[in-house]
Amino acid sequence: MNYKPHEFAKIVGVSVKTLQRWDIQGKLPAKRTPSNYRYYTDEDLRIALGEKPKSKNREVVVYCRVSSSNQRPELKNQVKAMEEFANNCGYPVSRTISEIGGGLNFKRKKFIEMIVSMLKGEIEVIIVAHKDRMCRFAFDFVEQLAKYSDCRIIVANQTHLSPQAELCDDLLAIVYCFSCRLYGLRSYSKNLKKELKEAINNPRQNELECKSKEIQC
Repeated sequence: MNYKPHEFAKIVGVSVKTLQRWDIQGKLPAKRTPSNYRYYTDEDLRIALGEKPKSKNREVVVYCRVSSSNQRPELKNQVKAMEEFANNCGYPVSRTISEIGGGLNFKRKKFIEMIVSMLKGEIEVIIVAHKDRMCRFAFDFVEQLAKYSDCRIIVANQTHLSPQAELCDDLLAIVYCFSCRLYGLRSYSKNLKKELKEAINNPRQNELECKSKEIQC
């Protein structure tokens, strides 16, 4: 259960200002919604009342990604490097997720499953080599979702695991996407001009077609 600051303060027996001070001091940090509003959980309530928090079997997940199948050797190196990084930082890895898919694709199966698991509160930490391993854009949004779910995303910032060639591939994908849209608009414009021209050149035929449609209705 989640509590608003004034609700939590009433249960604990302190003022809202005291909660704000505890939050600033790090004594009892408040959770925050994506819109930056404070809230507290049952776990926070147990801590505030001096009870031992319930143990949770939450996961530490390493997430690794490359864009194409010919980068499989790089994917293996990325997995190895991130697992070593996690161990050196004192995080026992629960599972490693490796995936092949573009950073612009938000429908990656394993990525979606990981995000859903995170939102359920099953993941405590996600470790990635670089922000673009998670997603090429909208990383800040994913990070806000993680904070809302009491999950921490650790970015190792190992830039050598983010190949420049892959960035070029993603940029080309963006160009291709917008090119297709422009082509579609040109085709629509071309067909519209054709119909207008026919209507102007054959006004009588156009009038008959309109009357025919009225009769059918």
